[in-house]
Amino acid sequence: MAEFKFKKTDLEDVYVIEPEVFGDQRGFFMETYNKEEFKKHGVNVDFVQDNHSKSKKGVLRGLHFQEKYPQGKLVRVIKGKVYDVAVDLRKSSKTFGKWFGIELSAENKKMFWVPGGFAHGFVTLEDDTEFVYKCDQFYHPEDEGGLIWNDPGLKIDWPIENPTLSEKDQDFPTLKKLNFFFK
Repeated sequence: MAEFKFKKTDLEDVYVIEPEVFGDQRGFFMETYNKEEFKKHGVNVDFVQDNHSKSKKGVLRGLHFQEKYPQGKLVRVIKGKVYDVAVDLRKSSKTFGKWFGIELSAENKKMFWVPGGFAHGFVTLEDDTEFVYKCDQFYHPEDEGGLIWNDPGLKIDWPIENPTLSEKDQDFPTLKKLNFFFK
């Protein structure tokens, strides 16, 4: 059984996870999830959906969340590189309204655990970046909400100035104008 290094972030309940990688002249092998190992570190979830996206350099997806069906996400990059961000939307949290960002890449093989109750997004830093994630709740398009990526109150230090956004992602409110928060 492989070991995982769980590193706490500045946000409550959010972790950067480094899997043990076994490599030789043939390539490498690593576990990307092990229920018992994750449970030991307080991440006790049942995943119900896996997602995979591919994006050109400079595409920003997010900052998304679901209101009634909050999704916990275990995210990683299998090709390319992203800057990944979580924003705490839990009113009762000591880190409410704070954000944390990390570079994830196929090379560093780091994973990021973002529990339900957070807005989540990422920007691709290389062409043809492939991003995969496990979710502990199904996607409900009618339940999706979001924050605007460049909220001046959050001051997220994105490593790109003019990302490519979907129409939906361009119209999200700032945290101050958001009319929904988690407990």
